[in-house]
Amino acid sequence: MPSTFELCPGRMIGGDRPCFVIAEIGQNHQGDIEIAKKMIKMAKDCGADCAKFQKSELQYKFNKRALERPYKTKNSWGETYGEHKRHLEFSHEQYRELQKYAKEVGIFLTASGMDEMAIEFLHEINVPFFKVASADANNFPYLEKAAKKGRPMVISSGMQSIETMRQVYKTVKEHNQNFVILQCTSTYPLEPQDVNLRVITEYQKEFPDIPIGYSGHESGISISVAAVALGAKVIERHVTLDKTWRGSDHAASLEPAELAELIRSIRLVELALGCGLKKRLPCEESFHRKLGKSVVAKVTIPKGTVLSLDMLAVKVAEPIGVDAEDIFRLVGKSVNEDVSEDETITQQVVNGL
Repeated sequence: MPSTFELCPGRMIGGDRPCFVIAEIGQNHQGDIEIAKKMIKMAKDCGADCAKFQKSELQYKFNKRALERPYKTKNSWGETYGEHKRHLEFSHEQYRELQKYAKEVGIFLTASGMDEMAIEFLHEINVPFFKVASADANNFPYLEKAAKKGRPMVISSGMQSIETMRQVYKTVKEHNQNFVILQCTSTYPLEPQDVNLRVITEYQKEFPDIPIGYSGHESGISISVAAVALGAKVIERHVTLDKTWRGSDHAASLEPAELAELIRSIRLVELALGCGLKKRLPCEESFHRKLGKSVVAKVTIPKGTVLSLDMLAVKVAEPIGVDAEDIFRLVGKSVNEDVSEDETITQQVVNGL
């Protein structure tokens, strides 16, 4: 059984605990803090456990040439990639404001720390856990520094191999026991044939002592619900208020009605998964009384007769008698009273049953 741990204050994950749902706002807020607040409230109203952003200290995430390269696309917020990213990046004070608002609304708030200095800031403002984006999953100095902070970690694995993820597990585990690995394919939007949900079960076998989850960029909710059925303990999905807004992530994001339906469906699937023990349930009793089959006498059986299989049949009977699955247990036992043809054979008329 994968370990359980407290991902956020008072919120355990893993084992038979409910799936933890992260509403990934990312940078779908368009650089507008009021839109960001609306999205936090939306995530709360839809039933998500956590609203998540992306925090970068741009000079530590990108080199100068990357920031200076021209960026003239339909999704651009500036002439260069640096101008574009600066438009979408909230300041430290704005993050504190968003954190305060999330607390007022009643939802956890965190962010992907997109570089080592961003991790330092997120640690400073006491986020409940660090999210590691797929692009940093193989950034081992970063992983080690983040793990040493002692906060729980959620690590996406897009673009990585199983060999790399083994090294990720080993690196983090050395310093921090409380982390989750998410199956992820890093493309937007994600086509079904590239999802590879079976990696969830492979991760469960490879890393049996940690919870496994899923970060999805596909359209719709069905695949994410299937991930929960496979045992995902954390689900992360991008969210938006409007898929037509400027930005490459919006097309792979869920609008409010979709997010609410995803969470409703996840809770329904969790309820349906049950405990795994196969037995007749109380809800089946009335059906069993009506149509469950019992052993009956195929012929008249006098008192003292030793039963053989050719004397017995299985039918829906009144009253209910020996269960059909116990017919072979009757063979070789004697009856202590006469049983008429087609009558139910009850436990009371069989010696030694």
